[in-house]
Amino acid sequence: MKSVLVIYMSRQGHTARVARKLCESIAEAGGKATMMDVREATHEGVDWGRYDVVALGAPVLYGTYDKSFLSFVSAHQADLDRKPNSFFNVSVVARTPEKATPAGNRYMQKFLEISPWKPRDLKVIAGKVDYPSWPWHERVMIQMIMKMTHGPTDPTTIIDYTDWDDVRAYGRHLLTLA
Repeated sequence: MKSVLVIYMSRQGHTARVARKLCESIAEAGGKATMMDVREATHEGVDWGRYDVVALGAPVLYGTYDKSFLSFVSAHQADLDRKPNSFFNVSVVARTPEKATPAGNRYMQKFLEISPWKPRDLKVIAGKVDYPSWPWHERVMIQMIMKMTHGPTDPTTIIDYTDWDDVRAYGRHLLTLA
């Protein structure tokens, strides 16, 4: 049975939900999946030998990735390179088809520029707008960004742009990397 480790960073919980769906899809396809928050992986360590494939995922926050995620990637570049691997990002900008591909997503391209780890496989996943759950200052910042990108600005808006069928297909795809 092929095993996949999904290490993720999540701030509001949406990327964690993506990681759970990936694991469910992997299990449904006959594989074994384990998910770890990047903080857990940093503090507890990872037994890399237990896994056939490693997938890492992170949300894009204001056009950047969390420093803890980037630090983990830097610290474990060699471990990641020894395994079949994949990186996925989650961003609301991926709600448009042209920005939902690794080549068309500037945040994926930015990751590839700044990261010492060069993932073998890439995936862009559309995120979620959830104005009511965000602190006011984040809501205002995202509204400004959305106004510039012709997205929703109503402060009561909750829209999940994630294509969950595509997320499940990506989970099955991860098994093929082994």
